[in-house]
Amino acid sequence: MTRTRFPSRISRFLPNALRRFLGVKVHAHPPTYTLIDQPDQLTPLLAALDRVDEVSLDTEADNMFHYRTRVCLLQFLVDGQVFLVDVLAPLPLAPLWQKLADKHLVMHGSDFDLRLLSDLCQFRPKSLFDTMLAAQLLNRQRIGLASLLEEHFGVILDKEGQKANWSKRPLTQKLLDYASLDVWHLPALRDILTRELVKLDRIEWLDQQCRRQIESGLTGFPVDDENDWRIGRSERLRGRGLGVLHAIWHWREDWARKLDVPPFKVCGQDLLIAIAGAAEEGDSEQGILAQVNLGKRHERLAPTLAVAIRQGLARDPQTLPRRRRSELAPLTMEEVALQDRVKADRDRVAARLALEPTLIANRAQLAQIARAPRKLDEVLLPWQADLLRGEPALNSA
Repeated sequence: MTRTRFPSRISRFLPNALRRFLGVKVHAHPPTYTLIDQPDQLTPLLAALDRVDEVSLDTEADNMFHYRTRVCLLQFLVDGQVFLVDVLAPLPLAPLWQKLADKHLVMHGSDFDLRLLSDLCQFRPKSLFDTMLAAQLLNRQRIGLASLLEEHFGVILDKEGQKANWSKRPLTQKLLDYASLDVWHLPALRDILTRELVKLDRIEWLDQQCRRQIESGLTGFPVDDENDWRIGRSERLRGRGLGVLHAIWHWREDWARKLDVPPFKVCGQDLLIAIAGAAEEGDSEQGILAQVNLGKRHERLAPTLAVAIRQGLARDPQTLPRRRRSELAPLTMEEVALQDRVKADRDRVAARLALEPTLIANRAQLAQIARAPRKLDEVLLPWQADLLRGEPALNSA
């Protein structure tokens, strides 16, 4: 079918079903919203929260621009009204978190958002409907919010907001419009996905997924570990390469902290591995540094990088932090065979249900099941365990 671009002033009045039938694509028309960046502006939002049991929520963060990730903006759809809360402004947000904790949330791809909010204020939602998890359980090939809104509402979102610096103030009207649209369509999208899940009898599956998402979000983001420097293909390194990688990884972290940028903006992981690989082959410090291009920051960063490489070359690899030994021994031959049989069962069940196989059990979970089949219900959610319980591999285990 030919896709038709109607003028937005006309197409926005067409019913959604007619839009889809005609293949109409329109750029999203932002709703009216209220920006809250002063303490006395919170009152209408708090009052609106008192009137409802459900809230659509999204967040915007600055993880692409700063060393430590911060929540910069909260987007709410409450009782048909959009509120945008500037978290970087001096606002008394304790009453907001208290009221929000009693609400059912509608979100899309909530894992990152919930971890952000847990780290920010130990926020724990009462319950959740995640439209991305719902789309996965419906085996949608494109599960991003922009893709789902285009599919169901013929709406095209501006993608600039995905790469924007949300910590920069003042926020532009274009970014605020983008932010408002992230929550505006969520209730209607939730209703569409719910109807489809009900037809497939998978609503309970989603509820279990969302409850687990809430629990995992409460852990926040992983804490720093002494072996975080073991990146990418570092397991291939031996000797001097490991010492250099350890030194230059920490060099990059130090500069990222000083410059207040994400580490990848100092230099990429591939460059770190390349430098360590060159050291492994026995190149001199000067020879290694000659291969490095740090872009605009080269003159500023190269001298300290040279020092880090020199320190790494001089370091005894035996003194580096060691990986913690797993509490579990490698799988036995019998367990590997069982893992393969369970995987075959999983893949067959997934194909029959038109599901991505890892939604039933991922690689790590398959290994846990192979090691201790009787702990199936501890490893998987009830709906996942029920799908595998009656299959040949576990029946014979």
